[in-house]
Amino acid sequence: MTDIIDREGVQDLLASRGAQLAEVLPEREYAWAHLPGAVHLPLGSLDRLAGDLLDRTRPVVVYCHDWLCDLSPRAAHRLTRLGFADVHDYGLGKMDWLSADLPYEGEAVLVASGTRRDPVTAGLEDPLEELTERIVADPAGLAVVVDRDDVVQGVIGSRELKGADLTGTAESVMNTGVTTVRPSEQLDDLARRMEGANVDHVVVTRADGTLVGLYGLGDLREPGWESDLG
Repeated sequence: MTDIIDREGVQDLLASRGAQLAEVLPEREYAWAHLPGAVHLPLGSLDRLAGDLLDRTRPVVVYCHDWLCDLSPRAAHRLTRLGFADVHDYGLGKMDWLSADLPYEGEAVLVASGTRRDPVTAGLEDPLEELTERIVADPAGLAVVVDRDDVVQGVIGSRELKGADLTGTAESVMNTGVTTVRPSEQLDDLARRMEGANVDHVVVTRADGTLVGLYGLGDLREPGWESDLG
């Protein structure tokens, strides 16, 4: 029997039952990034390798790229056919895992690795006069406004502060249409887009809108950044 589980289900199986992870994508994609401790079990070699790589007494969680990829449900059904009794399909795949800012293994250099985790933040009702001092003192010159659930509501930078009534709140002047990116994005791809758009900073959020941090293009371009990434 197989069942489809979400990210929380995967974490629960790992913590409570010692589940084993298996990525069923081709070698190149596995080498790029995979969940911590996951074995490589490409679908085309599953029949031959499953018995050696997997323990039949423990739950098995298979996954592929994302929810549009059908390799993991096919692999889950194949493992059941081969006699594995406790098989689970992480249907949203590794991009869901990576977008949640969770640990991974592999050669990928993702936005998560270059994100500053301590940007200036503000609540919706924070006094703008007090917040302005913090924004001016911070190298990014930007504050991220979040609600009580830590979901990003907007940003405040020099453009929003220009001519603003400082007796107001963060909510009264913030830019609500700010563009965000996920931690799972390739860092070099993002850097090229930011350079092309002449953008210095971008807010990094999880897929549920909660704040991860702030990525600054200038941070990457400090002396020695190439060796740091390599």
